[in-house]
Amino acid sequence: MARGCLQGVKYLMFAFNLLFWLGGCGILGVGIWLAATQGNFATLSSSFPSLSAANLLIVAGTFVMAIGFVGCIGAIKENKCLLLTFFVLLLLVFLLETSLAILFFAYTDKFRCCGVSSYTDWFEVYNATRVPDSCCLEFSESCGLHAPGTWWKAPCYETVKVWLQENLLAVGVFGLCTALVQILGLTFAMTMYCQVVKADTYCA
Repeated sequence: MARGCLQGVKYLMFAFNLLFWLGGCGILGVGIWLAATQGNFATLSSSFPSLSAANLLIVAGTFVMAIGFVGCIGAIKENKCLLLTFFVLLLLVFLLETSLAILFFAYTDKFRCCGVSSYTDWFEVYNATRVPDSCCLEFSESCGLHAPGTWWKAPCYETVKVWLQENLLAVGVFGLCTALVQILGLTFAMTMYCQVVKADTYCA
């Protein structure tokens, strides 16, 4: 009976992690596409030019793929160590996905904003009257050095806040679905771990 239950959970968890892995492939693909087409357009910090939305998506996609792979192998091999590793990593990935989603929405060109509270926030960062190129009305190399009339003026904090208020239902549904997927994966991992322990105890 215990063995039959273990087999059922095993295949369910494998299917779940296969989908999880494919989702990671999708995120990685979007990140590579953004990197190839937009470059560092969505750079999130002037101090770290490589810290862009594209690069963060690439890292996140790779991380999700790795977690899915660990889960698949852990399920097939019925390995307790891998199952626990998957469980712990999955607890962390939700926070990463949430952060990436917020950053992506905050810095996509749809919001057309600059700075947290004002575009002048960047003046202190650069110690000059300039902004990142991502703040330009028309993106071009070093356009952040041009006159303020060529920059977006809306503060990103207020822009994101308004967008979230206007799209509260969609954001809520997305967050709920993401949370349910994470909880489902955690449940599968812990259930299978317990079943493997029971099976090992029974065989012993």
